[in-house]
Amino acid sequence: MIADIHAWLDEATGNGVLRPMDRAFARFLGTLDPNVDARVLAAAALLSRELADGHICVDIATLGEREPGLADAEAWLAGTPLVASPAGDTAAPLVLDGTLLYLRRFWRDEARVAEAILDRLTPLPDLPGLRGELDRLFASGEKSIDWQKVACAIAVRSAFAVITGGPGTGKTTTVVRLLGLLQTLAAKGGEPRLRIRLAAPTGKAAARLNASIAAQVAELDVDATVREGIPAEVTTLHRLLGSRPDTRTFHYNADNPLHLDVLVIDEASMIDLEMMAATFEALPRGARLILLGDKDQLSSVEAGAVLGDLCARAEAGHYDAGTRAWLREVAGADVEAWTDDASAWRLDQRVTMLRHSRRFGSDSGIGALATAINQGDARAVATAFDGRFADIARLGATAAGVAALAIDGRGDAPGYRHYLEWIKANRPAAGAGDDAHAAWGRGALQAYGRFQLLCATRQGDLGVAGQNERIVQGLFERQLIPAALGGWFEGRPVIVARNDYALGLMNGDIGVTLALPDGQGGNVLRVAFLVMDDTGGERLRFVTPSRLTAIETVYAMSVHKSQGSEFEHAALALPPEPSPVLTRELVYTGVTRARRHFTLLAAADILAYAVGRKTKRASGLLGRLG
Repeated sequence: MIADIHAWLDEATGNGVLRPMDRAFARFLGTLDPNVDARVLAAAALLSRELADGHICVDIATLGEREPGLADAEAWLAGTPLVASPAGDTAAPLVLDGTLLYLRRFWRDEARVAEAILDRLTPLPDLPGLRGELDRLFASGEKSIDWQKVACAIAVRSAFAVITGGPGTGKTTTVVRLLGLLQTLAAKGGEPRLRIRLAAPTGKAAARLNASIAAQVAELDVDATVREGIPAEVTTLHRLLGSRPDTRTFHYNADNPLHLDVLVIDEASMIDLEMMAATFEALPRGARLILLGDKDQLSSVEAGAVLGDLCARAEAGHYDAGTRAWLREVAGADVEAWTDDASAWRLDQRVTMLRHSRRFGSDSGIGALATAINQGDARAVATAFDGRFADIARLGATAAGVAALAIDGRGDAPGYRHYLEWIKANRPAAGAGDDAHAAWGRGALQAYGRFQLLCATRQGDLGVAGQNERIVQGLFERQLIPAALGGWFEGRPVIVARNDYALGLMNGDIGVTLALPDGQGGNVLRVAFLVMDDTGGERLRFVTPSRLTAIETVYAMSVHKSQGSEFEHAALALPPEPSPVLTRELVYTGVTRARRHFTLLAAADILAYAVGRKTKRASGLLGRLG
């Protein structure tokens, strides 16, 4: 029993178990029901804290493990108007659904997402000509299962589909062919051209998908009229839904649905539960939703792990006999090894995992390392750095050593020296026009993007803040930049920390500072950004530094911020001591940001510690779909 709830809240906040806002939330609930059992307020405070770590709910069976006085929670939670059952008082701020305790808003979002998915799992009628079109689009002649072909077939079969896979498994290639397939079948069936929209959670992810889609659509083996019906423009999910600044609402919703027939969302691992609920709410009935993403990446910053929940069973397939027979008929694929009639779920029949990486071959250390991390095989992870692979290396993790690697790179793997020297070597000649300076700005951004230092934490010598300071100082000492800490200088890279709709800059956008002619014989500093226009394309924008009110220097970047990006050379710095943020998913995400070179900056024991910790966010979504 908790005798004095206020003393308990103060103590728990003082020792770091709770945050001040968790304490404030519990005290606020106490004002709504002055006679409430103190244990209810303690449970609410712990639930609030769990949300900060990405959990949607808390299993009340675990409350007694955290605080002995909170045992037998079901009995005392039922005795207050602050807690309702799913069918109970809709004004109650907390909901107890089985053994899971939720804040009402998150319970509502989870229930709505589950309901929307279940509504879209019913098989659609077979489209005439499907087998022939699949064979034409996937005429590889492979004897093994063509999982891209399987994914297309499965996605055609209902109004909801998930395609997951690691780097290089062909998620974008698959979805381009899928869109060509859908438009072709619609045209052959005498249906109007499908209205297709493409989206991603961040501007960086949208820009990357935009470039990839545009290139592949041009090479797609379909009629020209069909090709014209496949958009290359990709927008951010916030822009698609019509976000309203300083509110949680969107322009498009159940009363004002989106004007589309098919919505494809890339990098779906970054989408939190609230955003997924808003997306489903804005979808018109009958519209298809196709989610793409890597199930093994870090989950969203906000609460929820929607893609992880949806793909929790993807590795084993769990296809039923009906799906197996249908895939053999329309795709010529035998998925017997992934068939499980006894425990097959409806959701399983709509999820496909792409299993063959075309980017990382047998000689790729990046590929071998990523696989070993996903399997939680600490021994294989350690031996990957034994010198067999030229594209990966593990170095010491001293603060000075990390900064030096970031500046100078290693071998032919670039560091930040490269982009700064590029800026100087490629400066437009005196009198060059706007086009030349725009090309220079684009080139500077591309050169900067060849390398990125990723950090697991924000604070500490090996965190984002400490490394940014060390790298700036190191660049100044090497005479690569003209100023040290605390000011603007040519070459300074910055990341936008908050959406700025007036400037068209989104959270996560990166810019590089350049000295441009002022028209009077001198120079003026401007920050070059690639921003998305209204059609989903990219254009260069130079912004005056004084207009940037929410930016940070970005020589070091958090792993979370790097999602949706790729770099020729990525280096990942882990702290010297165990930390709750060190997980298998974090290391995997850092490794897979690298295209050609990866450098790990960590001690062997810390690496093993991180690989051995798999993230599990509490959620009831998967249980609702089973």
